[in-house]
Amino acid sequence: MALERIERSWTTWRGRAVEPLIRESLLRLLPNDEWPETEAIGGWWNRQNNPEIDLIGADREPVARQVHCVGSIKWLENQPFGRHEYDALVRDMLAVPGADPDTPRVVVSRGGVEDGLPLTAHWGPEDLVRAWQLR
Repeated sequence: MALERIERSWTTWRGRAVEPLIRESLLRLLPNDEWPETEAIGGWWNRQNNPEIDLIGADREPVARQVHCVGSIKWLENQPFGRHEYDALVRDMLAVPGADPDTPRVVVSRGGVEDGLPLTAHWGPEDLVRAWQLR
């Protein structure tokens, strides 16, 4: 019974567990030449948790003056970030205060990214590990 419950909710739990580590890893990689003013990485959601944006790159926290990027985390073994997830991100990002259709879109994905998606940046597991080796 307990094992079935764990197996049924493992993907959701794992995603929630890894998100803070991914945000902290990105903070170790940024600011950089491409994102020189990005000093904060967080998430955003409304009171109904719909939509929920996994990544917000901004100039400061807890309340950003400027949103530099919005993004998604997809942490599945054998499924890349694809068109369906991209379309949801583009639709949902417009709810974020300070974001607009031209706000850069970014992704962190364990399984890679489908070709042809108009992302400004994407990071994978190797990039996140490198973030901890740089310092």
